[in-house]
Amino acid sequence: MTGPLATLKVVEFAGLGPAPLAGQMLADMGADVVVIDRASGPADPNDVNRRGKRSIALNLKSEDGRATAQALTAQADIVIEGFRPGVMERLGLGPDDCPAHVIYGRMTGWGQTGPLAQAAGHDITYLATTGALSMMGPADGPPEPPMNLVADYGGGTMFLLFGLLSAVIERAVSGQGQVVDAAMVDGVPAMMGLIHGMISQGDWTATRGTNWLDGGAPFYRCYVCADGQYVAVGALEPQFYTLLIEGLGLAEAELPDQNDRASWPEMQARFASIFVTRDRDAWTAVFAGTDACVAPVLSLKEAAVHPHLAERGTYVKPGEVTQAAPAPRSSRSISSAPVAPTAPGADTAAILGDLGYDAAAQGALRAKGALS
Repeated sequence: MTGPLATLKVVEFAGLGPAPLAGQMLADMGADVVVIDRASGPADPNDVNRRGKRSIALNLKSEDGRATAQALTAQADIVIEGFRPGVMERLGLGPDDCPAHVIYGRMTGWGQTGPLAQAAGHDITYLATTGALSMMGPADGPPEPPMNLVADYGGGTMFLLFGLLSAVIERAVSGQGQVVDAAMVDGVPAMMGLIHGMISQGDWTATRGTNWLDGGAPFYRCYVCADGQYVAVGALEPQFYTLLIEGLGLAEAELPDQNDRASWPEMQARFASIFVTRDRDAWTAVFAGTDACVAPVLSLKEAAVHPHLAERGTYVKPGEVTQAAPAPRSSRSISSAPVAPTAPGADTAAILGDLGYDAAAQGALRAKGALS
């Protein structure tokens, strides 16, 4: 493996959502990530979050299966799990069952403590509870979830990774591992510092679709074009706003002040009436080379071949499945190019060999039902 984390050993207990993405991103950066799967199965090139990982299939209901998992976690730098509180302890695979050097990452929606710690939930649940969802969507309709990007992956995966790598740095000082309790209900509010500040200053209202960054401002929203496609306008700064107005063929001196909120509905309608007169790509050409911050709203298929993204290699296609290349990029510790994921359980023999199990010992584990 190559990449800045090539010396890091990670054990990930197979799950869904933010924990597998965390494991994928660590593997993208070169970490040796071993997934403990529940059962062997065929390879699935569409399961992008498995890329770069090795897999061992263990029966954790078996005493020998659990013992093998313990042997793996004992050699790891980091363990990642995404189950409800108490599940891993009941399996004998909790933090207290690991050596002192292990950094134990726990990824949940609600966290390890609190009245809802055992409750089920999804991205939309945590967005709703933290107050974030109340701020998303149009003023004249219900709140609209931003897919599952904000709580699952923003407030979940990214904060789990931040906590894990912070603990790696701290361990270099103390020599000790620790538990990282990553909860989406903690991560989502942590991303809202700017909004909390604007609310405190009176610069953000509780009504959706009336604010600077929620589509209320005429200079920060999407507009439909003549071909039914859209452009995204993000001309927040005055100098960028001036370029937007010039591109639309308007005279700024004859318009209300950019931040005159009372005029925003009227300006939205005016901008909309202009954008709808040309196709999306025609507007893209108008603003090309300027800092007006006007961009075409591309489909994923279009984005994959956009000249800028294509030159940077932002998208790759291992196993004929379009997906993002490893990010971020390092100047010296270059990450390997992603390849299609291997099958669950495909690396069982090799991983057991690394643990010192010879062919006879592996056969005994299989005979006892420890391998799935």
